[in-house]
Amino acid sequence: MRYILGAVLSATLLSAVPAQAEDSICYNCPPQWADWGSMLKAIEAEIGVKMPHDNKNSGQTISQLIAEKASPVADVAYYGVTTGIKAANEGVATAYKPKGFEDIADGLKDPDGRWFTIHYGTLGLFVNKDALGGAPVPACWADLKKPEYEGMVGYLDPSSAFVGYAGAVAVNRAFGGDLDNFDPAIAFFNELAENDPIVPKQTSYARVVSGEIPILFDYDFNAYRGKYTEDGNFEFVLPCEGSVVVPYVMSLVANGPKPEVGKKVLDFILSDKGQAIWTNAFLKPARPVELPADVAAKFLPDSDYERATPVDYAKMEQVQKAFGDRYLAEVK
Repeated sequence: MRYILGAVLSATLLSAVPAQAEDSICYNCPPQWADWGSMLKAIEAEIGVKMPHDNKNSGQTISQLIAEKASPVADVAYYGVTTGIKAANEGVATAYKPKGFEDIADGLKDPDGRWFTIHYGTLGLFVNKDALGGAPVPACWADLKKPEYEGMVGYLDPSSAFVGYAGAVAVNRAFGGDLDNFDPAIAFFNELAENDPIVPKQTSYARVVSGEIPILFDYDFNAYRGKYTEDGNFEFVLPCEGSVVVPYVMSLVANGPKPEVGKKVLDFILSDKGQAIWTNAFLKPARPVELPADVAAKFLPDSDYERATPVDYAKMEQVQKAFGDRYLAEVK
């Protein structure tokens, strides 16, 4: 992995691990996603907590937490915002407000601290320009239905992957729908089905980089990672009709085995030093930490990001299963 590491991960940060490092479990903290690799190293070096790699996705994480509710294994968990809300509702996440909690904007945290945003991205199109076969870079969601993109468009299955569901919410709103009416999304995916889309269930960054999927519904941070760290010609498109901002959140696991260690981890992740680490992977920190100038210059202009707005994430969670069921039943 070739993340651009800032000063926050200097030799000082990666100094020798304290002799008495504590062990702790974080569900869904995969080193190849969102630069968790650097974060896990920083947690070990800075606060002496060693956390093994865990490659669950959000859905697998909530299922495991519910299954282990009587005897939890993990201390903290990370997931897409709707899964974090579900974890709180299911009683597997408990209230904790780390240092810096008050700096997180309202709407991006549970008032009691059962979940809170640690970073966020914007949903759009991750494009491998070299794999387009001469077709122009699409500018809008509607462009994807054009014949020149047949077999080129990918989106993660919205009935199982959170990023897939976020994409569905984005296109639904782009074509006039809302969280009470997913008819526009169902119509869009049925029309897109005529263009032979690719619909994987797992994160497909490598398949875009290889050119197997030329256009993928994905986050800006993955597209910027491709553009600035991979060999090739990549672009992030924030579609002309608009899109959604998508928070990723963490929780302290209810009745976890090492709650005090979990709290130390969450405190570090929301600290200035911890928040700055996410910018290595082109994520926007949850707290108002100023982006390094060299990183800020690599994002689309703020005027483009005005087209990406939040949604009612609690409502988004409430209707997620119903939409997933409807997608499976109605999309060709």
